Amino acid sequence: MKFNEKLNEYIEILDCTAKELSRCSGISTTTISRYRNGERVPEINSDALNQLCSAIAQTAKQKQITEITHDSIRENFLNCSDIVTINKENLRQNFNTLISVLNINISKLCRDTNYDVSTVFRFRNGSRQPSDPIKFADSIAAYVSKKMESTSEKASVAELIGCTPEALSGSSECYEKVRDWLIGEHEKHEDNVSQFLEKLNAFDLNEYIKAIRFDELKVPSVPFQLPTSKTYTGIKEMMESELDFLKATVLSKSTESVIMYSDMPMEEMSKDPEFPKKWMFGMAMMLKKGLHLNMIHNIDRPFNEMMLGLESWIPMYMTGQVSPYYLKNVHNNVFLHFLKVSGTAALSGEAIVGCHSDGRYYLTKNKSEVAYYRKRAEALLNNAHPLMDIYRKENSGALNAFLLADSHISGKRRNILSSLPIYTMEEDYLKRLLDKHSLSETDRQSILSYAEFQRNTAQEILKSNVIEDEIPTLSEEEFRQYPMLLSLSGMFFENDIVYTYDDYLEHLKQTERYAEHNKNYIFKQTSAHTFRNLQIIMHEGKWAMISKGKSPAIHFVIHHPKLRKAIENFIPPVTDVNC
Repeated sequence: MKFNEKLNEYIEILDCTAKELSRCSGISTTTISRYRNGERVPEINSDALNQLCSAIAQTAKQKQITEITHDSIRENFLNCSDIVTINKENLRQNFNTLISVLNINISKLCRDTNYDVSTVFRFRNGSRQPSDPIKFADSIAAYVSKKMESTSEKASVAELIGCTPEALSGSSECYEKVRDWLIGEHEKHEDNVSQFLEKLNAFDLNEYIKAIRFDELKVPSVPFQLPTSKTYTGIKEMMESELDFLKATVLSKSTESVIMYSDMPMEEMSKDPEFPKKWMFGMAMMLKKGLHLNMIHNIDRPFNEMMLGLESWIPMYMTGQVSPYYLKNVHNNVFLHFLKVSGTAALSGEAIVGCHSDGRYYLTKNKSEVAYYRKRAEALLNNAHPLMDIYRKENSGALNAFLLADSHISGKRRNILSSLPIYTMEEDYLKRLLDKHSLSETDRQSILSYAEFQRNTAQEILKSNVIEDEIPTLSEEEFRQYPMLLSLSGMFFENDIVYTYDDYLEHLKQTERYAEHNKNYIFKQTSAHTFRNLQIIMHEGKWAMISKGKSPAIHFVIHHPKLRKAIENFIPPVTDVNC
């Protein structure tokens, strides 16, 4: 029996009206009506269920129906087939995982399910909970079962919820399994995007350099005795070939750039605890020598592996000597490839999927062979697309040129900020704020010029496009713990210009006025303040930029659709600043 059927049975036995039950329980007549027609079911441990049981028991007592007691009512309701224990926080986490892993478009989902985008946004960051979690899970499951129709999409859903793609063959089966997964409890799923951003937020390049003693490394000059060519077989020798290639590259006189590509599986190699250390040392030596690396990443792999791979490359990205690329088309599932070329050596190899241990690899220093393999590597690079553009202080002009050109391209901008945007601060107030700090006249003028550039760029966008800024609101207590800084990452200014709480409140007022005067500017205040050293700038459907304010100031403009969309779908959770 369902909950609404049992409730209607009690109403019939007691010969009472919904209005009387509402008055006795304190639950609105609208909610009682929804309970009766099956639109809503109270949660198992909710006040609503307890109030309803008490009201029915009280009415039964008034009518001298002694067999209907509070305990018997509750037991009968708990035996209903549609009463489910729902942990709303689990539902929120499961929903966010679903959005991230399946790359679901929030706007389309909201249109299809009749939920408001801003309401779903608050569900996702935890500042609000669905009033009817069962209905919410039903709607999301129905959307997924209807929209995830291709073989690859069903495979992704199956992988996420832990079943076979065949179990999702029908839309009703898919709906039921997704719904049950959404409202269920699972082993904690790592949000790979959150994990990536948290590590990037906390990462300090200077500390990393000290930890690996990079600044103490000396590029050796002892000749490396390697035959003109050498063949390697199997996984163990493959690892040896990688290290030999790095040695040959580091010890040569050539300063030509390096190109690397591999779609070989890394699981077996990672089992050797010594190899990653030796490989990282070789890579560090190569960068210490000043060589530039064009790295063509293999991203035709599960999303979590791609994010973990990027995480390990971040320290090298920050040197400014690595340009990351990817190949757009999906690769075949049979042949594995290996190609690495420097100015003096080339390493090539191949294997068959499942027979990695039988792969063969060829390292050569022969000039004509190296020239041949470089042509192949350059052809591969010409077919690759930038995974991201990396902007450091030395190419700040290129970043400004990119942002200025982009300001003329239509599309919504959405930003997750750790500080109030400098373009909403009035010029005179900015001057007074800077006067409070001991700045050189050069720095002062640079900041004022940067603020003017930001104001002009924002105004150009706002002529015909929307800018939506999500900004944390801080209580005075939170502000004392984490004072806000003037947002200057875009000009690579790493010295802190700290607000007083009054400065912060005044800038907040100016931002609200800015929103009033610019109809295309949307200002969202949130209690989520996950990152202190990161800002996320998005031109939806085009690119996503992760900006790090210090240690070092650096900007990653991400183009790859899957990764970009995952960043767009990222919602910072509401956190307790005192935790």
